[in-house]
Amino acid sequence: MSDTRKGDARWWERRWFALAAVLLSAVPLLWPAVPPLTDLPGHIGRYHIAARLADSALLQQHWDYRWQLIGNLGVDLAVLPLARVFGAVPAAKLVVLMIPPLTVAGFILLSRTAGGGRLAPAAPFAFPLAYGFPFQFGFVNFALSAALALLALALWMRMQRVVAGRALLFVPIALLLWVAHCFGWALFCLFAFGTDLAWLRGEGRALGKAILRAGLRCLPLAVPLIPMLAGGGSGDGSLGASWEWLAKLQWLASLLREQWQRYDLMCALLLLALAWLGLRSAAMRVDRPLAWAAAIGAMAWLVLPYRLLGGAYVDMRMTPYVVALLIVGIRARDRRIASALAWLGTFFFLLRIATTTWVFLGAAAAQEQAAAVAERLPRGAAVLVAVREPCRSWSVARLSHVTGLAIVRRDAFDNGEWTLAGQQLLRDRHPRAGAYRADPSQMIFDAACAWNGQDLPTMLRSFDRGTFDYVWTIDLPTPPLPPDLVPVARSGPSLLLRVSPAPDKRLPDGPLAH
Repeated sequence: MSDTRKGDARWWERRWFALAAVLLSAVPLLWPAVPPLTDLPGHIGRYHIAARLADSALLQQHWDYRWQLIGNLGVDLAVLPLARVFGAVPAAKLVVLMIPPLTVAGFILLSRTAGGGRLAPAAPFAFPLAYGFPFQFGFVNFALSAALALLALALWMRMQRVVAGRALLFVPIALLLWVAHCFGWALFCLFAFGTDLAWLRGEGRALGKAILRAGLRCLPLAVPLIPMLAGGGSGDGSLGASWEWLAKLQWLASLLREQWQRYDLMCALLLLALAWLGLRSAAMRVDRPLAWAAAIGAMAWLVLPYRLLGGAYVDMRMTPYVVALLIVGIRARDRRIASALAWLGTFFFLLRIATTTWVFLGAAAAQEQAAAVAERLPRGAAVLVAVREPCRSWSVARLSHVTGLAIVRRDAFDNGEWTLAGQQLLRDRHPRAGAYRADPSQMIFDAACAWNGQDLPTMLRSFDRGTFDYVWTIDLPTPPLPPDLVPVARSGPSLLLRVSPAPDKRLPDGPLAH
């Protein structure tokens, strides 16, 4: 019988608190029609193509979508049946809305499992990490897979004494996690190995033998390597690894990166300080399985590259989950300290939910303003997109893929979609577009950026006029325009230009929108 059934459960250990935390975590996503996550509008464009391609001649002239088994399909598979009934935008919102509650539920179940049925008083401090930097970026397939990985890890820990039965059960679970996103599956494997290593060491086994035995226990989790070696979700077949060592410090600072730098940094420092105190203070302790899982995750985070198998921000994605494992396992040795941690953690959670809600309301309005010029596009138009990408701004850039909404609303083509073989199922039908076929060709980085590439004047001169009917610039100063580009509409940071076959007739179609 768990401790919470003995009648002495404290308020943060009761079921009503867990349920309230799970429900409150969805609040920032309730009002925006499109969750204002950086990559999500582009993903929604892909969902629309997958759902409507067979019935749309306009989409068929731009796109191809061929199903195969890859490790990057989590939200796609959940959205597709809903999108065919309700449309891609409501379907995507419903599925994405579930990710933070699933993540918080995972944190709670892990804490209760490691603590004999009791939620750690520090656990509420970790709940805002459901809105950590990977989620803000719109890595929704990964975020869904990571949330499911947390829930699966709680089950893995509960079944640690039923080794044979657990091995059979977790073969399909590992495959499910991999299909959702291969990095989420890898995250689970690392944490599962860490929890088993903790138990084996706790039984007095030597470290070497414990490592070997834990590895053997986790061997059934390796079944997704079969489709990976067969070519599913492996990019172009090469490792494609590159490291950005200094960026790892940035990922720690960006634990709760959102909009206000000082506020977000102070919140991140608070979480890091709490994790350190949990490990070092005599007044606190961290549940052993979660501490070991976090240690294994931290070691992997240190050596992981920035880019791997065609995916970027590999190490960054792990950061909030490693920190969260430590925090949800922090127990206080004194009842008064435990109560103080619970009250402060709950206040911190409510504060972050309130500020995230405010930020998302403004960000969603800004995205809608930028996307408004899509209404001036003819259905089926092909649009060359150029978006300013700052490299010294703390605020999360949320306009990089906002033009994906034009795919949903106008059945358009734009050069901001992802079409990497082995990572996505989407392909374009515009080989003549050359360098301007897919992401990241839409990004125009500030001159101060170390990775500065193409510039707008060059893009406007060199793109293929036989492919693109329109040019859409976002948050960029307008350079001298080639004579065949005609301003059509403006809304907020967006400027829409028509490619005119008759340069002497360069009059706008109508008054510019504001």
